[in-house]
Amino acid sequence: MNKNIKLAVAGAVLALSATAANAGIIIPAGEWTLDVNGNVNAYANYTHADSYTAGTSGESASSITGGHALTPLAGQKYKDKTLGINTGLLPAWLGFTGTTRQNDIDVSFTISMQPNVSDNAVTGDAQAPLFRQAFLTFGDKSWGSIKLGKDIGIFASDAILNDMTLLGVGAGAGQIGAYGNSGGSGAPTTLGGIGTGYIYAAWKGQVAYTTPNFNGFQATVGITNPNQSAALTNVSGGYNQDRFGLEGKASYSFAQGDFTGKVWVSGASYDVTNSETSSYTASVGDVGFNLNSSGFGLTGYYYNGKGVGTTFLGNLATSGANSNRRDSDGGYVQLTYATPFKTKLGVAYGESNLDLASGEVAADVNVVKSNERWTLGAYHPLTKHLNLVAEFNNVESKGHDGAKAESKTYSAGAILFF
Repeated sequence: MNKNIKLAVAGAVLALSATAANAGIIIPAGEWTLDVNGNVNAYANYTHADSYTAGTSGESASSITGGHALTPLAGQKYKDKTLGINTGLLPAWLGFTGTTRQNDIDVSFTISMQPNVSDNAVTGDAQAPLFRQAFLTFGDKSWGSIKLGKDIGIFASDAILNDMTLLGVGAGAGQIGAYGNSGGSGAPTTLGGIGTGYIYAAWKGQVAYTTPNFNGFQATVGITNPNQSAALTNVSGGYNQDRFGLEGKASYSFAQGDFTGKVWVSGASYDVTNSETSSYTASVGDVGFNLNSSGFGLTGYYYNGKGVGTTFLGNLATSGANSNRRDSDGGYVQLTYATPFKTKLGVAYGESNLDLASGEVAADVNVVKSNERWTLGAYHPLTKHLNLVAEFNNVESKGHDGAKAESKTYSAGAILFF
């Protein structure tokens, strides 16, 4: 990714400040500076279910609960593929960031919306735009900054921002449906490496403090909306949190000649009550690094959690039988190379694992054991703002009951930043 694309990604995803988002359209407005920024992207995707092996738990549909590999309906082999023209992992974006300095304080606001090209309804009007950001910040480089509002989560945000599929598709189209968990043509965004290497950081109401930059070291701590644990499956009686969520991260960035890098750690903790008699603490931590030199880039990442589930925070986090917590872990490794022709080539492997809770019997549980992904990608900057993208993704899902599924996704398209 060239410098302009890096700045555009940082601005579109995080909208950190006018400095980070200076690839946008800058408009002076009295005491304010308005930055209009975003992206438009679209990909043609073809996903084919290569194989499926039923498990022993007696499931009637050919799918693994929580699996991401596309699988056909039992007895309906013609439904073994899906096609779509989709927005990628990064949704199309239109953001507005205003900045000013008043009384020796830097003040800013960000509001954004995320339309998509993935609507599969007859009229083409069924998918409402996403609204992922509405926050304000104030601070100074001498003492840090405070953020209030909705923005990307603190935990695992670096995992998704360093994923090369952020400019592409990754693991299918993210449709969690009846005959497979990826590849559908109506999903707002694709999965990228979510659920095959890291847990989704999500977009959360938060109050967060970020320290000044101490020669490359910076830290963020915050409280988040308490209802961030997904009640997607295996939750009866509803769910509720007894306190605000706690999230934090610390990072160190460095540069020496052509060699640059970053290392980080982050974590999250939530109290969850999912019935009148069952409550637990969900906790997770991660560590990662990114190194770059002479056109080569290497990224490594690992997470480990208890009661946080897989793919989305809280998804499949507990046993449906006794509400005991499940352990989970995973990570990814990624190698990229920017060729002399400016095309960036990349290969990545990611895996997310989910253990059974105490008292669960594998033969009786049609729930995912692991989701694994191989990605081959090519990303070519046709101009300083326009990237052409081609990807191949192979996804394999395994269930605790012995079920297995494998599918391949071929994608080609483009992403334009402004």
